[in-house]
Amino acid sequence: MGASGAGKTTLLNVLTARNLRLLNVDGEVLVNGENVGQDITRLSAYVQQDDLFIGTLTVREHLVFQALLRMDRHLTYQEKMERVAEVILELGLKKCADTVIGVVGKIKGISGGESKRLAFASEILTKPGLMFCDEPTSGLDSFMSQSIISVLRDVAEGGRTIICTIHQPSSEVFELFDHLLLMAEGRVAFRGRSTKALDFFKRAGLQCPINYNPADFYIQNLAIVPGKEKESREKVMAIVEQFSREAKTIECTISTGYSIPAPQVKGTKYKASWCSQFRTVFWRSWISLVRDPMVFKVRLIQSIVIALLLGLVFFQQKLNDKGIMNINGAIFLVLMNISFSNMFSVVNAFTLEQPIYLREHWNGLYRCDVYFLCKTLAEAPILVFMTTILVCIVYWLIGLNNDVGAFFIFLAIMILIANTAASFGYMISCMSSNLNVALSLATPLIMPLVLFGGFYLNSGSVPVYFIWLKYISMFFYGNEALLINQWRNVNNITCTTSMCAHTGKEVLKTLDFHESHFLMDILLIIVLLLFFRFLAFMALLIKSSKKT
Repeated sequence: MGASGAGKTTLLNVLTARNLRLLNVDGEVLVNGENVGQDITRLSAYVQQDDLFIGTLTVREHLVFQALLRMDRHLTYQEKMERVAEVILELGLKKCADTVIGVVGKIKGISGGESKRLAFASEILTKPGLMFCDEPTSGLDSFMSQSIISVLRDVAEGGRTIICTIHQPSSEVFELFDHLLLMAEGRVAFRGRSTKALDFFKRAGLQCPINYNPADFYIQNLAIVPGKEKESREKVMAIVEQFSREAKTIECTISTGYSIPAPQVKGTKYKASWCSQFRTVFWRSWISLVRDPMVFKVRLIQSIVIALLLGLVFFQQKLNDKGIMNINGAIFLVLMNISFSNMFSVVNAFTLEQPIYLREHWNGLYRCDVYFLCKTLAEAPILVFMTTILVCIVYWLIGLNNDVGAFFIFLAIMILIANTAASFGYMISCMSSNLNVALSLATPLIMPLVLFGGFYLNSGSVPVYFIWLKYISMFFYGNEALLINQWRNVNNITCTTSMCAHTGKEVLKTLDFHESHFLMDILLIIVLLLFFRFLAFMALLIKSSKKT
């Protein structure tokens, strides 16, 4: 315990070997007399201050997910489910077990106290002997704070060591703790049984008033008061030196009726196999998608409305000189809409879940490649479905090539483009630190690819210093393939002017597109799809490795 800035969370991070990028740490952490170092993360549980959950899951589903990935792989599925049921009862979560956790502003869910208890439940599934909690009462009222600490007290009495940082507890909450470590300015001001702290401060010349909360008394005497920094630091240093002198004369003997299990630091970092990780993470990814109202309702309405709008604006185009321009424009607009809608629909895929992913990955729940694969595969059916709906409406309304084979080729190309645009969105999402950065990057990065797609600028007149942009543009390859599919079998176009193309081949020639490039266009779209997705994975992998 200590005032803000005393170093409580920093100490906890050092003990748990987390978030040490900016710290120069000396010394060692011993468990049962053995130096464990980074492996303490496998011996202990850590409940951080911020509660991070997938809000579309229920409490039970979240705990099932945690159990399948945290608990030993040699346990049966039934044993893991029984443990989930035990923890739900132990943490008092039975009433809300089948309630959705909730998303602020979107989905109503469980209360703040239930959310905090769920965070503890996630960590005690594996029955850790050592548990760290960073500010477990943060953001809770006094009643809920006491309820949470009472739950932790019950867990501790069940044979676990629980270490908490706490800012300023009520007197009722303070009495629930056995031992106290007071911190000030990064140093230890007191360590011992919480009932002995008042006597120590009395020996230091500081008397706690009658009927006064001891926790408030300690914090006030260890805080640096603005405007009185010098006097405050002198008082704090006096307390620190007083404890330092007393500590040197005391031989501390720690005796407990139980012990933390001896370190087991061999073997893989992950409790679940690769296949188990894949099944479990894919299951969660799919559930979180289908329960999100933005996924089906909004995106389905968007696809239908845009398809009807484009279809009615370009309704039943004729094969004449005006129709050529209209058909080419309509195809490129459909191509652009599918690309932009799919890119922006996934640009938040990794940024919104990034804190959850990083915490779970660093806790050893699943591998980076498993998470990336599951996220992208779970969204693929939705991308295909939305693209199919839009194409089925707009294709026949515009009156494009009425050959059934040409329709299915058009649909297949659009599905490829949709997935390539999604790969581009994944790349931006994985490269960005948050959603605002991702949205700011998306348009400037994709617009050059649109400009060199062959519609706004003739393919043959691209400046030599920008030629490379044409070759990494899915719009260029997609536009060429779609127009080849539309015009290659058209042999008669009604012309009213002398400057009109009389056949589909002439239309392609004026655009500097070549029928022989069709298969190469398809192949290169697939290459771009894989290339952008590979860059996205590498960006996520690099981000995942920056733990310490």
